[in-house]
Amino acid sequence: MCGRYASSRRPEDLAGIFEIEKWEPEEAYEPDFNVAPTKEVYAVMDRPVKDAEDPRPVRQLRKLKWGLVPSWAKTPEGGARMINARAETVHEKPSYRRAFTTRRCIIPADGYYEWVTAASERDLEVEGKKKRPRKQPYFVTPADGSVFAMAGLYEFWRDRTLPDEHPLAWWVTCSVITTEAETGPLGVAPADGPRSLADIHPRMPLMLTPDRWDAWLDPARTDVEDLRTLLAPPPGGLMRAYPVSTAVSNVRNNGPELLKELEAPEEGTLF
Repeated sequence: MCGRYASSRRPEDLAGIFEIEKWEPEEAYEPDFNVAPTKEVYAVMDRPVKDAEDPRPVRQLRKLKWGLVPSWAKTPEGGARMINARAETVHEKPSYRRAFTTRRCIIPADGYYEWVTAASERDLEVEGKKKRPRKQPYFVTPADGSVFAMAGLYEFWRDRTLPDEHPLAWWVTCSVITTEAETGPLGVAPADGPRSLADIHPRMPLMLTPDRWDAWLDPARTDVEDLRTLLAPPPGGLMRAYPVSTAVSNVRNNGPELLKELEAPEEGTLF
């Protein structure tokens, strides 16, 4: 799954990476080292600019709310539970299938966090001696330091309780697509810890390699079977994972220190 990630690149940097043509300079694009569900996040999309004479899609960087609310939803309350969409079923689930065919985006990240329960802690849990095992967080990121481009979907939802001119009348929300985690060896594995992404968690965000970015963002591509070919996992061995401080487990903590690599898992959380 993807329940927490880090995003520290500036819009100017993302503009160069993704060939972005438009973003709102008055919006604050602050680094976020502990992005959690329901937060505002940044997404790349190809979409016509509102009220522009030219109807062509424009590559944009937009601020969205993480937790997709379908356009037909009566209330936005379910959005917090819809942070992830499974690649295997995204084309057929009512909440995602319309967005899958016409509203796809890329959610740029440095990488994502996932928590591993130590083997010794799991044994205690099985024996009933400990109800809440301590978990060691790992940060998963491209081994070459490149951007982690997560496949995403976005939707528009109209709050009918507000007048048209109200700034919150329209919600733009998103979801991260996930796939089965790689079982092959990591590109760079920790000295003491998991040897594959599947050792950390059975699922992972679907990372799009640069050769798929344009096709994924192209709103003119609407054939479901064609689009499903873009959901194939990336080549193996591109990722590295390393242990980070358990401070990341508290969403109120936010700073570059959360990405600092530990020499070994914290005491009591050995893999």
